[in-house]
Parts: sequence; C-alpha cells; structure tokens
Amino acid sequence: MAIQREPGQKGINWSNIAVGAIMNMFEVTTLGQPLEVLKTQMAANRSQTMVQAAKAVWGRGGVAGMYQGLIPWAWIEASTKGGVLLFTASEIETAGVGMGVSPATAGLLGGMGGGIAQAYATMGFTTCMKTVEITRHKEAAVGVERSTFQVFMDIYRREGIKGINKGVNAVAVRQCTNWGSRMGFARLAETTIRNVRGKGEKDSLGAMDKILASSIGGALATWNQPIEVVRVEMQSMAKTTANANRPAKLTILNTLGFIYKENGIKGLYRGVTPRIGLGIWQTICMVSFADYVKAWVKKS
Repeated sequence: MAIQREPGQKGINWSNIAVGAIMNMFEVTTLGQPLEVLKTQMAANRSQTMVQAAKAVWGRGGVAGMYQGLIPWAWIEASTKGGVLLFTASEIETAGVGMGVSPATAGLLGGMGGGIAQAYATMGFTTCMKTVEITRHKEAAVGVERSTFQVFMDIYRREGIKGINKGVNAVAVRQCTNWGSRMGFARLAETTIRNVRGKGEKDSLGAMDKILASSIGGALATWNQPIEVVRVEMQSMAKTTANANRPAKLTILNTLGFIYKENGIKGLYRGVTPRIGLGIWQTICMVSFADYVKAWVKKS
C-alpha cells in the first residue's frame, strides 16, 4: 500500500484521514460486516463448522443477523480507524523514506504503526462492543435480556474504561501484524507482477493487477489468526460462565493457553476461512480502491 505525497508537498496530508474513513465505511457496509460476523461466530464457538456458523448467524434474523453489530459500533469503528490507519501509515512511510529506509520497509513500518495507532485510538471499545453484540445472544438463551447500550453501561460501571477496552492489547497485536503483513505481502506481490510483465519499479500497474496484489496480501496476512481467536475469546460474552477452566482474568498468554488446551491447534485457526475473505476485501478497499480515491481527491 504505497501512501505517497504529491511531488513537492510539505507538511501533513490531512486528506488521508477522510479517504481512509470513506473507504473503511464502504468496506464494512458491503461485504466486511457479514464476513466479520461469521468469523467471530466461528472463533467464539470453536466446535461449529462454517456451515453451522452460517446457519446460526442466519437464524438470528436472516440478512439482519449477518449485519449484527454494524450500527452503531462497526460504523463508529470504521469511520475512525480507516482515517487513523491511512494518516499514520502515510506519515511513518514518508519519514522512513526521508531517513533513507527502502520504500518496502517504510511501507511495512507504516502499516505496523498505523495498525497499532488505530487499535489504541479507536478500536478498543468499538471492537469489544461489536463482539458483545455478536455473542450476547447466549445471554438471551438463559433469560438475560439487555440492549447493547445496557451492556456497555453495565461493563463501564463494573470495570470502567479497562473493561470497555478489554482485549485491546490483542487487538493492537492483531492490527500491527495485519497491516504490516498486508502491506508487505501486497508490495512483494506488486514487485513480482511487475517483473513478470517486464515493467519497471516506477511503472504503474493496471486495476486488475493491483486488485490481484491486494488479494494476495490480504490472504497471506491471515497467518495471525490465533491472535484474532484470542481477541474474540477475551471479549466474548458467550463464554463468561460457560467453562470453569476459563481464566477469571484473561491475558493474551493465558487465553492462548486456554484455547490450545480446549481445542488444540485447530481451535486457534477456527474462523480462518471467512477471515481470508475479509482480509482480501479489506486490503482491496484500503489499498487498491483507496489509491484511486486519493488520486481523485488530489485532482479535485
């Protein structure tokens, strides 16, 4: 994901905030949220197959069930994290190139920095509340009926800001590895495509080539699925009383150990199939499509 400034441009490129917000809103409102819901369902209920998870999600309201958690939490998250990602990655990448770092390494560092920034700045509580919204149906099954905002206030009164941001460290690790990997693998794929087509380093790629490179980057970046399963387990409302072996105070390490003991390696990669689809779509939106939107903004 090459986040470049216009030749001769000085100072901060604030338009990246708007572009990032727009593209992330587009991503989550189209294919993003259904894939997110399916991925979370499988990660929170690790005995379910993909078909069983899809049936369970569909049973919660059909199409509405597939978009559970979209309003307001996914929209709040998307409208903020996309802007933070592109803005932060742009500044880090530009600074890195200015210090003599190679463009590929600068892009990798930009993605990692952007992922960490969006996690701690915007994603802690919104990702937590999205997961609560998707998993709290287990409470309803035992007669506990609460709205999402009631859950939010109950967690805040009981645990404060730390409770609302539960799992934020896992989110930060995930986002750091997500965007560092997506940008790194996408850049590598672009270089390979250029070599195959006999193009130079500065030659632009066609739309389909850019989408292909983004797809490769998005798919390969799902190597960190165990971090995502840990994040879901830490934030899930479905498991608060379901298993006596579940640690009372969850950390990344003891949650990882708990999942491994309960479900083995397969449990740590539960939900990876829909996440591959999600990773591809997110990378296409935030890399390929975002490049075209940025170019349009610069011409306006």
